[in-house]
Amino acid sequence: MVFALIGNQNCGKTTLFNQLTGSNQHVGNFPGVTVEKKEGVIKKAQSATVVDLPGIYSLSPYTAEEVVTRDFLIKEKPDAIINIVDATNIERNLYLTLQLIELNLPMVLALNMMDEVTASGGSIEVKKLEQALGIPVVPISASKNEGVSELVNRAVKTAQAQIRPQKMDFCSGEVHRAIHGVAHLIEDHCAATGTPLRFAATRLVEGDELTEQALNLNQNEIETLEHIAKEMEDALGTDREAALADMRYQFIEKISADTVHKPRETREQLRSIAIDRVLTHKYFAIPIFLCIMGVVFWLTFGVIGSFLSDVMAEGIQTVTVWTDSLLTHWGINPMVHSLIIDGIYAGVGSVLSFLPIIVVLFFFLSMLEDSGYMARVAFVMDKLLRKIGLSGRSFVPMLIGFGCSVPAIMATRTLASERDRKMTIMLTPFMSCSAKLPIYAVFTAAFFPEHAALVMIALYVLGMVVGILYGLVLKRFCFKGEPVPFVMELPAYRLPSGKSILLHMWEKAKDFLHKAFTIIFAATIVIWFLQSFDFKLNMVADSANSMLAAIGALIAPVFAPLGFGNWKVSTALLTGLTAKEAVVSTLAVLMGVGDATALTPLLSRMFTPLTAFVFLCFTLLYMPCVAALAAVRREMGSGKDAALAMLAQTGIAWLVAFVVLRIGLLFGLV
Repeated sequence: MVFALIGNQNCGKTTLFNQLTGSNQHVGNFPGVTVEKKEGVIKKAQSATVVDLPGIYSLSPYTAEEVVTRDFLIKEKPDAIINIVDATNIERNLYLTLQLIELNLPMVLALNMMDEVTASGGSIEVKKLEQALGIPVVPISASKNEGVSELVNRAVKTAQAQIRPQKMDFCSGEVHRAIHGVAHLIEDHCAATGTPLRFAATRLVEGDELTEQALNLNQNEIETLEHIAKEMEDALGTDREAALADMRYQFIEKISADTVHKPRETREQLRSIAIDRVLTHKYFAIPIFLCIMGVVFWLTFGVIGSFLSDVMAEGIQTVTVWTDSLLTHWGINPMVHSLIIDGIYAGVGSVLSFLPIIVVLFFFLSMLEDSGYMARVAFVMDKLLRKIGLSGRSFVPMLIGFGCSVPAIMATRTLASERDRKMTIMLTPFMSCSAKLPIYAVFTAAFFPEHAALVMIALYVLGMVVGILYGLVLKRFCFKGEPVPFVMELPAYRLPSGKSILLHMWEKAKDFLHKAFTIIFAATIVIWFLQSFDFKLNMVADSANSMLAAIGALIAPVFAPLGFGNWKVSTALLTGLTAKEAVVSTLAVLMGVGDATALTPLLSRMFTPLTAFVFLCFTLLYMPCVAALAAVRREMGSGKDAALAMLAQTGIAWLVAFVVLRIGLLFGLV
């Protein structure tokens, strides 16, 4: 059995998905598109799989998420739908529910956050709501895992018996005439294509071109449809989409009046309003956000993360020494010995030591996201982003970019405007991804141990500032016009779910380990080979005579004006295009050390504090990894445009690094 999990954004869908599946889940993409697809096996029903569809507010095909969700429901026809709604905002959530009912698929409604409704003195008459909607309704609290077992049982029974929603016809007057007139016209087309009749009729009245194409309507039928819809608009004095929205909301208001009893605002909403007076303050919101991130970086790099990273580095060093002794004792061939210790252990080991830092950072970021604070940051950033021609909605992909540029670039599919989407794609790589954290950690430990958090904040802010300035240039010369309006419902502040946070941390750790033992593993072997042999494939005693040194020497002059024209540094930046963590592993291999702590004192031979900071600025801003480049090419639909965007970004990185160096020298820094 396959269940489709669908609901509005910020309704607790991800929390419920995690409760249903635990760790039995995996992430991929829907076929043919870059929209993320999450699916997993339901723990309490091992024969059942649940697909977590993107959070949407309606089935109107304005964004890629809405199109993907619609296509999945209509074409794939899951055994049943689990529609999760926020019980504290039930009137707004039921709009999508009514559209889903029109699909005539077996369906169960999950009333989430019922604990908040009851705690504030409210109630919902579940049986009455079931009768009004014609589908099973189960009250739950996903964050507390309450009612989830009952939800699974009802969903499985509904799917097995193929119990479809009871026939409902809540339209009246001119809308009724239009919908039923269209239904008679397209009945044979729906039967031939397997499209739900009621759903198709309402979508066509609203003017949905995708439905027209799917039903293979001829020109005469399209003109008849247009005539019916125009008559309805003239009679009602409003446009077709507003007419159908009014029809649905009138029905929702009637249902709510009969079944929902709650105070005007819940305790959580009142608490959120009080907190927002501070956190979304007109003047203090952004400084507060920077302070919060400063505390996060201080705890990550100066207290918790650095301690755990040092412990792991010592463990890796112990294993390296033990392996080295064992290989020596066994008399392993010197070349193989060098490959294992100087290549694999040095490269992979140097990166692995930063796993605790990444896990700790995403622990704090997951807490901020699950609490509802990050939604406020997007709201606050709307005004700032509009100055560069974007809306607050673009901040969401940019925020994801602090984790990884690839899903961030994919997330631009949520933007309705092609202009906003392409502009956001070009700005997102300026946000510092987590893959650069090992670079920051090594260099701050080596040159700025007393001011690690301050340097981190400076780098993240620099990335955002450069992105803003670049955005102004793009707005002025490439993407003229205004962004689409930004509408966002702010969820109430809630205590983060421990399970959700742990799963998020595990996903990041798993991704990091996968990269360490695939891309970085392969890269370290290649680097070891190139630095161990010359072009005649003779093993060299000095890596300065190797193939890698020759390659590095070709590009070193490009970086000489920035203060780091050493061939080893140039090579590390080049390998950083495979994965940014490879910059550290490459330096470790070239310096002949097995862990990051041993690498730290050696960096002073190639950098001064000033040139080290300049190097950090360049690594912050230059083009992302090849995976991100591929994502940009896929999303922009042009290899040429993607290449130009990446070359422009690298040029900006070089220019910014050069300016930082000149300013530093001007003030007498070294």
